[in-house]
Order: sequence, then structure tokens, then C-alpha cells
Amino acid sequence: MEIRMDGRKALITGGSLGLGRAMAARFVEAGAEVAIASRRAAVLDEAKAEILAQTKGRVETYPCDVADPQQIEELYRRANADLGQIDILVNNAGTSAAGKFEEITDEEWQADLDLKLFAAIRLSRLAFPAMKRRRWGRIINVLNAHAKAPAPNSAPTAVSRAAGMALTKVLAGEGAPHNVLVNALCTGLIVTDQWLQRQMRDHSGQTFEQFTADVGKRVPIGRMGEAEEFANAACFLASDAGSYITGTAINVDGGLSPVV
Repeated sequence: MEIRMDGRKALITGGSLGLGRAMAARFVEAGAEVAIASRRAAVLDEAKAEILAQTKGRVETYPCDVADPQQIEELYRRANADLGQIDILVNNAGTSAAGKFEEITDEEWQADLDLKLFAAIRLSRLAFPAMKRRRWGRIINVLNAHAKAPAPNSAPTAVSRAAGMALTKVLAGEGAPHNVLVNALCTGLIVTDQWLQRQMRDHSGQTFEQFTADVGKRVPIGRMGEAEEFANAACFLASDAGSYITGTAINVDGGLSPVV
């Protein structure tokens, strides 16, 4: 099945690296025009150049800290003006913050909620009205497996992501009568730059290939996932091919999550 997104306009946060960059590339390949946002302008420019070297299309870049409400409003205003509309919103920005509950400060809790939960709330609130008027919209919230099955020492991320799953269900119910479909994708162990940084920091005696092969042994399918595999799932949900799917949280994790 060939999935096409011709004429669609997408905004992806956390779009300069990892899953965000892979989704942007896949969307452009499918015919969409894409706006990517992240904090570092130079990395955004690298992502744009890499994507356009692989496929023809349109990629716009917007430096933005999505933990800042004013920057979110400016991001949406500029992207909407440049692309003409936003049909697809992918709330992807986030890092893996985790620690012992008793040691997590109020400041750390607030920073995590601002980055992962409130950014999705604020951008969805901006995009939702126009999607409803046009009677076509897609919102994808990128979560992780801990949203469904939080483990010890997985806060604050697990709590922020669980709230993101609840947000997904609320928005799906309100958007469904207007053909605005809202879903979540829950990541597992997928090869991204965050894992490269972890390997360089904690496992300097291994090559990255050795490190990811060892990590992949935890996964029932026997390996870590690739960002492109995650992007394929996002592309399906964002296209007309996923026109009867809303209010779901789909595991893209090689069978890792104990919860369906």
C-alpha cells in the first residue's frame, strides 16, 4: 500500500533529530509540506538539508523552546502563515527524564510537564479550531511505553506521558465528530541520538553497534527499532489511510510493553 499525503501541511516538534527528523523525512517523501521545530537552529538546518538531499519537497524550520508558551504561540503563527494551514500536528518534543521519586524536585517536575504535557496542550489548542472548521485534522502525541506501564524510577517522564495519553483520549472524543483524529504512538527502545549520547557517556568501551545490539536483547523481537519504522506508523496515522483510527495509543516497541 502506497501512503500519500499530497497537499497536507504538517508541524512536528522535536523535529531536528531522531524520531522527529525521521517522521519529517517520511512525511515529505509522501508528499506533505513539513514544518519542523526544535531549540537549535543549526541542527534544524542540518535536518532540512539531509531531508531535501533524500527527496524533493518543502521543509520549513523554526527554532523554538516548546516549554515557553510565548514561543509556542509564535511558532504556530509563523508555521501556519508560511504553510497556509496546519493539517497535521505531531507533538514529539521531549527527553527521557527519570529518577527516584523522593529526589525529584518541584522544578524538575514542572520542567518535564511544561516540555511534554503543556506543550502538547498549548499546540493542540491552537491547531484544533481550524482543523474542526475544515473537517480534517490529525494530531499525534508521541509518548513511550511507560505511559501505559510505568516502572519504578521512571518519573517524571512516566507521569507526563501518562497524562499525554489521557489528553489524547479527551481530544479524540471531542475531535471525532469533526473528522479530527487524535492518536498516540508509544515508543519502546528505538535507535536515536539519545541512545548514542548514553552510549558515549556510560559505555565508552563498546561501539554503538555493540551497545544497541546488547540493548536490543531486552526486546521480544530481538533488536532495537529504527526511527524509520516509527515514522512509518506515524505516516499511516497522519494520512487518509488511517481514517478510521482515533483515540488509540499504539505501541511501536517490538513487543516490549506488557500492556497492549
